[in-house]
Amino acid sequence: MKHHKQLEVWKRSVALAGAIYSVTRGFPPEEKYGLTSQMCRAAVSIASNIAEGAARQTLKEFIHFLHISSGSASELDTQIEIAKLINMGHSENLLKAQQDLSQISRMLKGLIRSLEKRR
Repeated sequence: MKHHKQLEVWKRSVALAGAIYSVTRGFPPEEKYGLTSQMCRAAVSIASNIAEGAARQTLKEFIHFLHISSGSASELDTQIEIAKLINMGHSENLLKAQQDLSQISRMLKGLIRSLEKRR
């Protein structure tokens, strides 16, 4: 298996995590332990689970962690929708993050399909 730092989906998910931290800096202070924390945690989880899965010994384990990463991406998508709904942050930054997230989700699904064919 490839080292996680060689995977384009990992690189993009790390960049997205950085963007989410930037976007949430503009959220109200009372959201520090609410939506801000949840969004940052979900964004970090996407990249972290890709890395952890790539470090595992078997393809089955790698696929398992990619599924977890995909779940975190769905969580983050929902949280971005909520942030947009309640007018938190700059809507154009949230939209850009959501577009990047959509691309990452497609890449994760494609990687999972590709790896499942190799089993």
